[in-house]
Amino acid sequence: MNETRRPSPALLLCLLAFIGAAAPVQAAAPANKTPALRSEAALVLDRTTGSVIYERHAGDAAPIASITKLMTALVVLDGRQPLDEEMEITAADRTRTGGVASRLAVGTRLTRRELLRLALMSSENRAAQALCRSYTGGEAACLEAMNARAQALGMTHAHFEDATGLSERNVASPNDLAKLVMAANREELIREFSTTPEYAVRVGRQLLQFHNTDPLVHDPDWQVSVQKTGHIAAAGQCLVLQALIDGRNVVIVLLNSLGKYTRVADARRIRKWLATMELAVAGITASPAGS
Repeated sequence: MNETRRPSPALLLCLLAFIGAAAPVQAAAPANKTPALRSEAALVLDRTTGSVIYERHAGDAAPIASITKLMTALVVLDGRQPLDEEMEITAADRTRTGGVASRLAVGTRLTRRELLRLALMSSENRAAQALCRSYTGGEAACLEAMNARAQALGMTHAHFEDATGLSERNVASPNDLAKLVMAANREELIREFSTTPEYAVRVGRQLLQFHNTDPLVHDPDWQVSVQKTGHIAAAGQCLVLQALIDGRNVVIVLLNSLGKYTRVADARRIRKWLATMELAVAGITASPAGS
């Protein structure tokens, strides 16, 4: 009777290796080519390389609301006026801001440093207006300096008519605002003040607590170095920021989002989209559900 010969263990290993090599390699799941944003205009820029990662209407000028305050802050710091000089909120500041609600009553006295922080972190309009009014040469000189600074930065579609952003004639394109964000990020005080989560100032006998208008500064997963929010009817909800995302230095500009929370949700969508792109480039696929 013929005896059946079994293949040796070494031969079995060779056969398995051959089968594995011949099996088709699973391709990485394709990344979405564009993030599903709900902002009318957007720009995502790699700060290190200067390359555009994503853009939508990035060259179109539009109202920018309180993002204006980044330029106001730049000009105030350029003016090198004493930051510890005490200033007073006046009736003219209230009038110039159109009676928009403010916690800084007429007669409030704060330092230029405190006003700058409140303008950047909590978007205090009277603070920004007082800073511009007290600029050397007055408000007209301040606005002239803001437009000159924009031109020097190459913000070709930008124009400023007030220091707060309440004017819908304050306009810029996402491309312009990326340049503004990068310039602001070079200023230590703007980085610090714009990302301060909360801050208290004494007004008379009261201690007033102010909070940052951007919830991302509270999120430990976001390393935001500079940011500014904005909103008026003509501009919609706006957000600009520079942040370190998974080791990548990124500038994000979002204009005319539909709702208060949409601009932040769009920023989170961009972060998730960038991560998906990185995985696709690396050839990594997500594990099937339940595995």
